[in-house]
Amino acid sequence: MRLVLLGPPGSGKGTQAARLKEYLQVPHISTGDLLRAEVAAGSPLGLQAKEVMARGDFVSDEILLGMLEDRFARPDTANGFILDGYPRNQAQADALGTLLTRIGQPMDYAVQLEVPAELLVERIAGRAAAEGRDDDTPEVVRNRLDKYTSQTAPVIDYYRQHGQLTVVDGVGSLDEVFSRLIEALSPAKEVG
Repeated sequence: MRLVLLGPPGSGKGTQAARLKEYLQVPHISTGDLLRAEVAAGSPLGLQAKEVMARGDFVSDEILLGMLEDRFARPDTANGFILDGYPRNQAQADALGTLLTRIGQPMDYAVQLEVPAELLVERIAGRAAAEGRDDDTPEVVRNRLDKYTSQTAPVIDYYRQHGQLTVVDGVGSLDEVFSRLIEALSPAKEVG
């Protein structure tokens, strides 16, 4: 199964992706982790990315897509993957769709974890306090959520229009949300 996990910061994507990885027996591919690994490995794409990041710029879609293509070529993705952190905008969604079609691994599902904004602010503030971070104030978190919403709304629409989107309620215990995810991904479940 090949799927994209969508959701704002604090929605539980990382936590649920780790659980889905074990359940589905497919790798969890986080673009942030992938980027850091490529830079650490000194790969050609990693060296390009390192140079861009050293300037304080964002890594281009072309570099990220190249890293994803290399990652999808590894044997552990033969039965699918869970993609987290990408795509973040319409252009990336289009490019990812083209890449996956070209390599014969079309996307099965895009799952949006839906959590009310005020609960997200609460979750992130709690996480920041637990980690001793003072940069995640409620105002900063709300700003990040606004940016996420404006940038990813087209991505959500993209997958909805392609009949691949399913929305899962991200409120509740870890087990409750996980059960909803499994139900949403069952073959009998209609998406779109």
